[in-house]
Amino acid sequence: MDMDEKTASDSGSRKKTLLVLYPACGVLLVLIFLLDLFTPPGVAIGVLYAVVVLLSLWTPRSKGTLIFALVCSFLIIAVLFYKPSVPEMYKVLFNRGISLFVVWTTAMLGIRRNKIEQQRNMILIEREKAHQEVKILRGFLPICASCKKIKDDNGYWTQIEGYIKDHSEADFTHGICPDCVEKLYPDFFNSSDFYKKK
Repeated sequence: MDMDEKTASDSGSRKKTLLVLYPACGVLLVLIFLLDLFTPPGVAIGVLYAVVVLLSLWTPRSKGTLIFALVCSFLIIAVLFYKPSVPEMYKVLFNRGISLFVVWTTAMLGIRRNKIEQQRNMILIEREKAHQEVKILRGFLPICASCKKIKDDNGYWTQIEGYIKDHSEADFTHGICPDCVEKLYPDFFNSSDFYKKK
């Protein structure tokens, strides 16, 4: 699958996820809010809002999770104004504080995890892209025993330098080794001190 096709399919699946996810989070918010309204004030029902925050973490951006965490926080606090006062109000406030702590801890840890996951995915995509760009020579290469030309995939004989340059990232520079200097230019070789030192 091509990278562009993969990106397009990911974008389509994200849109479908959002079309299901946002309404599901909204319905869950309403249900938890109603449950919270009809339970005694000392019960920490607000902790259930963490489920909404966890669901919102499936959104591609952390902004959605922050918005849901803010709405959950507002609903946790709003219930205090609709419930009658109780003699042990410190218990109610403590439970509301626990609920707020759970919602925001879930949101922050989830957002952090999503960012790490996105970074990991970007690294994997870059690695896959780099892997596709790397050219590696493998297998048997038919090479002429005399002129050292290589037969390519199309059946043409090409110079070894050209073949390697086309199938790898290597470049060539030319020189001449001492053995060939001695064979091809014996007069120069005998008078040169440079090649005798080696």
